[in-house]
Amino acid sequence: MATQKKVDLWSLSDLRTPWCIFVVATLRIANYIAAGKSEINALAAAAGCDADALHRVLTHLVGVGVFQETAPGRFALNEAAQDLVDPAQLLSLDLTGIGGRMAYAWSTLLDYVRTGAPAYQKVFGRPFFEDLDAHPKVSASFDALIGPMGHGKPNPHFEITGGWALIHTVADVGGGTGSLLAGILQLRTHLKGILIDRAAVVARSAEILKEAGVTGRVTIHAQSFFDPLPSGAELYLLKSVLNDWPDDEATAILSRCAAAARPSGRVVVLSGVHADGTPKELTIENVLLGGKNRTLTEFKLLAKAAGLEVTSSGVQSSGYFVVECRPVL
Repeated sequence: MATQKKVDLWSLSDLRTPWCIFVVATLRIANYIAAGKSEINALAAAAGCDADALHRVLTHLVGVGVFQETAPGRFALNEAAQDLVDPAQLLSLDLTGIGGRMAYAWSTLLDYVRTGAPAYQKVFGRPFFEDLDAHPKVSASFDALIGPMGHGKPNPHFEITGGWALIHTVADVGGGTGSLLAGILQLRTHLKGILIDRAAVVARSAEILKEAGVTGRVTIHAQSFFDPLPSGAELYLLKSVLNDWPDDEATAILSRCAAAARPSGRVVVLSGVHADGTPKELTIENVLLGGKNRTLTEFKLLAKAAGLEVTSSGVQSSGYFVVECRPVL
């Protein structure tokens, strides 16, 4: 048996470095340096903060390899700090947006481990999605993080049993601002789409659908996926939805999809389901919402409770673990 490398628990548990990174990202210090400001007083004035405190933060980050101090009190970007200028990176680091919500949510981990339920509302006063509805700017940063700007353009190149020729309408349930649905419709020009998500989210879909040239082929339903879903689509798609929810809520979502898909439609799940034997991991969805990434066996139990039968599953060249279900009649 290989000898394990000694682990430094102090280094692993020291919160100083991550919080320094969050703070300089929120203050846009790297952007000010990129714009030509390098001296600590000038940086502090531009960011509206205390020069001595900022100097201490930057000195620490220099010590761990982020930024360079080219002369006393004068700072420059290095390769690591360049990432702090990237808007996509800043989405998860800005404490005034979704990055702050995720950072502070980790403080509820003890409650989550003790109960298996999220304690997000203890910090922010409301459950996660209610909190987003109450704070439109944070909600917009969340949409950007999970959409093309933050996680890259969704991959529409997944296959379904029997091919797409017999599919006329795809309903993207919890489809956000429509990036994946737009890609699916661009790739398969005979399709029509239904975009289903909360009103505040789908309200921001117009530009994405217009840019993709599919606006006229999409019907938008501003609603919760816990309410009855529009029927008539041959395919109900759940991409990165079920992993956001505990078992009871995930089963309720699947039940709504099953009811809408009857008698001959199907439900397709992308992401959030893994092959049996996949190690359990701790994700931000756990502490935000009590969500779960599930093995195929675990998912089959939910599907059965929701009136669905898994008909196929597996990893595709698209990189997705794709699960197809049919309603049990």
